Amino acid sequence: MRRWLAALALASAAVVVLGGCVQPGGTDGDLTNDWPALRAPKMFVPITDTCLPRVTAVVQASTYETVDCARNHLAEAVHVGTFGTAAAEGSRPEAGSAALRTARAECDQRARLVLGGDWHTARLTLNIALPSAAAWNSGARWFRCDLSETDSIDNTRPVNRTGSLRGALIGDSPLVHRCFDPKLIGDSLNYMAPVLCTEPHGAEFVGVYIEQNLTWEQFAGTAGQAHKRCMELIAAFADVPDNDDLPYRAGSIFYPPSQREWEEGDRGVRCLLWSDDRKLTGSMRGVGPQGLPIA
Repeated sequence: MRRWLAALALASAAVVVLGGCVQPGGTDGDLTNDWPALRAPKMFVPITDTCLPRVTAVVQASTYETVDCARNHLAEAVHVGTFGTAAAEGSRPEAGSAALRTARAECDQRARLVLGGDWHTARLTLNIALPSAAAWNSGARWFRCDLSETDSIDNTRPVNRTGSLRGALIGDSPLVHRCFDPKLIGDSLNYMAPVLCTEPHGAEFVGVYIEQNLTWEQFAGTAGQAHKRCMELIAAFADVPDNDDLPYRAGSIFYPPSQREWEEGDRGVRCLLWSDDRKLTGSMRGVGPQGLPIA
């Protein structure tokens, strides 16, 4: 009842003013010139260099939350970028689009700067987060780059950690992939147990190559291409000839990105040297033909 009465009183006042009645004393008749201008609505944009309690592909202002990096968290926002003009004119970029591949490349570059190295070489994953469809339609054009620590080379699900990842790959980092004892079920790899390189092991991480030209379907149907590229890295890593004898020295194990990551633009394939007939007891880096003999 009170709200209705207030509305009625204001309506009556408007009638009086419009009717040309005498102005009350001490007024100038201008109802707006002393009011501060309303601020233009500000678009929500997430902040960078902060840690996050959850990993999400879509960031909504209503559920946005950050935490101190000294506390448990699942991700760290290392960059917030803006889509270019071409992408901004269309609908929100999806996996497979040139705009999302460009954004992910920017994320990859920034992640390397923050970490001090290539995140592919460590127990890390990089995710890209976008505005909601409604926010995009309202003008939001940002993307956020989130780094997370993972459990293992097999399991890339983010795990809780404390502390920032800034500089995490500088020096002797415990996150970096090194040596593994592969566990097989028949001829199939079940999982890779990380071990010290001084302990008996059957595999060692040697590096990453970037697959430039293949679609996901082409890559999935040509495992031989990945094996060949990894063998080239193995030869360079161990300092042995890349010739017909190489398959008798070592084999390869490789880990590609997921299909979603591939279509977003991540083409980094992780390569490992694999010794399936004898256990290794040290790193194969630079050992030469004598250290990695023909079996």
